[in-house]
Amino acid sequence: MDKNRTEFVLDAWRAAWGNGEVEAFERILAPGYVRHTKSGDEDVEKLRQAINDSRAAFPDLVTEILQSVEQDDMVAIRWTSHGTHTGSFMGVPSTERTVTVYGASFCRFADGLLAEEWVVWDPRELLSAMSILTVPHE
Repeated sequence: MDKNRTEFVLDAWRAAWGNGEVEAFERILAPGYVRHTKSGDEDVEKLRQAINDSRAAFPDLVTEILQSVEQDDMVAIRWTSHGTHTGSFMGVPSTERTVTVYGASFCRFADGLLAEEWVVWDPRELLSAMSILTVPHE
């Protein structure tokens, strides 16, 4: 791999989440890739579905990388996504609201490819931005 791990994953991340080019992300995944989320472990098919569902519900979705840190075989990414909710998402019909969420992903590499990813974000933040749920400030 000519690029460092951070550039490698960020280029694919921007193409997939930012432009809907799911194949760009799939090209950097190791066989047996696992995405760990609060709701359970997901394979590449679930990842593809998550990207496509997000892009369908928020066609103007923009995901920005706020910070990244690389250490050993890991890359940590702090990100934000924002877009207009124009399609059904998480069972919620279009609200036409502009929403912003923040999260973090921790990526482990093996043999130059992304083998595992741990994703952390708060769906309550999204539901609050869509005016579906009121979240008290902590």
